[in-house]
Amino acid sequence: MPRTPSSPNDLDLFYTSVSASTTSSMVALEMELFSNFQFILLTLLMFLGGEVFTSMLDLLLARNKLIQNKLRSINPSSPSDESPTNATHIELALVSIPHSKSQNQTLSDNVASVRLKYTCLRYLTYVVLGYFVVVQFVGFSLVSLYMTVVASARQVLRKKHIKVVTFSLFTVVSTFASCGFVPTNENMMVFKKNSGLLLLLLPHVFLGNALYPPCLTLVLMVLEKVTRKEEFSQLLKNSNNLGYRHLLSVYRCCLLVGTVFGLNVIQFVMFWSVEWNSEIMEGLNLYEKVVASLFQVSNARHAGESVFDLSSISSAILVLFIVMMYLPPYTTFLPVREEEDDAKRKRKSAVECVVFSQLSYLAIFIILVCMTESKSLKEDPLNFNVLSITLEVIRQGTAYGNVGFSMGYSCARQLKGDGSCKDSWVGFSGRWSNKGKFILILVMFFGRLKKFNMKGGKAWHLS
Repeated sequence: MPRTPSSPNDLDLFYTSVSASTTSSMVALEMELFSNFQFILLTLLMFLGGEVFTSMLDLLLARNKLIQNKLRSINPSSPSDESPTNATHIELALVSIPHSKSQNQTLSDNVASVRLKYTCLRYLTYVVLGYFVVVQFVGFSLVSLYMTVVASARQVLRKKHIKVVTFSLFTVVSTFASCGFVPTNENMMVFKKNSGLLLLLLPHVFLGNALYPPCLTLVLMVLEKVTRKEEFSQLLKNSNNLGYRHLLSVYRCCLLVGTVFGLNVIQFVMFWSVEWNSEIMEGLNLYEKVVASLFQVSNARHAGESVFDLSSISSAILVLFIVMMYLPPYTTFLPVREEEDDAKRKRKSAVECVVFSQLSYLAIFIILVCMTESKSLKEDPLNFNVLSITLEVIRQGTAYGNVGFSMGYSCARQLKGDGSCKDSWVGFSGRWSNKGKFILILVMFFGRLKKFNMKGGKAWHLS
């Protein structure tokens, strides 16, 4: 049970669970209310909901589908109700079905091609699994060591009664999964002077997000050089033919690295120029300002962890963050088009003609939330405003793992003072009505499944 005598709202508990499994980091309850066991459960949900882990399931399904399709193509006359037990004992290399002599060579080539593709998928699954485990284990070990050695960081956890192991595991998994949850109520604000901790977490912001494809390609290049195996060479040469959307060509990876670096430089320069001497930077020296600013802007397209209070950041920077959150994870400066024949481009299915673009759906969700929260928009405009709602919705419906930024809620900003109002470390959406929270749960799932609607809205033309 949570570390509080009061019983949390069931909807808030469900809301938090959905948020963790969809890596949305929507905080409806103060994080420090959860027990150590509940932190472990949330860690498991984030672990299973992360993009890298779910992509491994795609690879396993692709391998099984490859076998089934090949068996059907080799023996199309086989009964559809054939025992699945028998099928599982058929090795690709050992399929032997009578054919005419003229077909023997073609069949042999097809089987060899499918066998190579199957082996490539198997190797890729092992590489992704190794990457997934090693990166997080190294991160967990380094963060645990830092929290144990550095007294100031250790003291924070001791005051909050949070175990070092729990904090390290929870935070690394959350950062790698691009969730943005942190066991402390203040997120990373309480550690903004611990530049070493921020620098240890910063690589995980990228390794599980926009720079995952370049890092995966780099690992495959190293393995290909070391092992000289044909499978790794094929993975690099035929990255587009395997159906694994995170495996990009070397050229595309170079563009992606340049884009990520460029966008972060733009954000850093703008954030630095606007907020350098602002109130949020008080008490930080030059080095701490640079590291904290870099950590903050890097999280705008990624995990969404915050070292500064977003409600105190200027509106211009918030708009910049909204734009960055909306950009797809593999955005590149130069367009990279997949080859399609003209006939395919001209055809539009009935579904494509009615499906909206992602921006259209986000606009609809924002309008619906404004309708459900219309009373608060009128009575509490400093907390409830369209910019705050837009930030909250867009951070869930876009980006790679649903960026975890939120402007929060402050009783001090109420126009009409309410004696019953009590400040708490929850996200802005935690103060919404149940109807608004339900809509945002739908947005969480929409954001997590957005890859199925990436090409929506093509039937609409503005002129």
